[in-house]
Amino acid sequence: MKKVILPTDFSYNAYNAISYAMNLLKDEETTFYLLNTYTPAIYQTEYLLHSPGQIGLGDIYQSESINQLEELQKQLQKEFKNPKHTILTHSAFNILVDEVSSMVANEEADMVIMGTQGATGAKEIFLGTHTVHVIKKATCPVIAIPADFDFETPVEILFPTDYEVAYSEEKLKALLDLAELHKSRIQVIHISSGYDLTEIQSENKAKLEKILEKAPHLFHDLPNQEIITGINNF
Repeated sequence: MKKVILPTDFSYNAYNAISYAMNLLKDEETTFYLLNTYTPAIYQTEYLLHSPGQIGLGDIYQSESINQLEELQKQLQKEFKNPKHTILTHSAFNILVDEVSSMVANEEADMVIMGTQGATGAKEIFLGTHTVHVIKKATCPVIAIPADFDFETPVEILFPTDYEVAYSEEKLKALLDLAELHKSRIQVIHISSGYDLTEIQSENKAKLEKILEKAPHLFHDLPNQEIITGINNF
């Protein structure tokens, strides 16, 4: 049983990412957690001290969040009708990145799938969006879905690496599971710096080859170039 967190601000981009997740895991027993966080616009000392003028403001935001989550839950259940999927809702007065981290720990989530808030390519994903903050802090894999990206079965999965990380099967479990689920081929690319691999890099590459031996895969060495350029050109 997979456990997947789906952050949403009820935008089209967020819904598109959720739809992608439902299709990506359509053949997998999965519990999805629809997550919405809210912080009132008047988030000041007087609010925290329960100023008479602000009493009940948090309840209003909470009520709106819960109502929209329940509507989204019904919409997804009606649209996808997948008996393998369980859809739960979670509303929290918190910053998104902190609540995601908390949920990953408490629910032992396998991954987070979320939109990139309008980003349309690899270059933008690395900019300062909520998605990037979640990627940096989350202790599980995060899949970022660009706006307007329609689901396609991942026949080929791109895996860029500099071989500086000592990979383990546990760290790559989500990747291996998705590759097995969709019979995907993993394309490992390394962008050369013009020098031979160091001893550590060579050892890490050998470990990666061992981990991937049961999955269809290919290794590629690309000539020296900007990383993002190499990814997009490949």
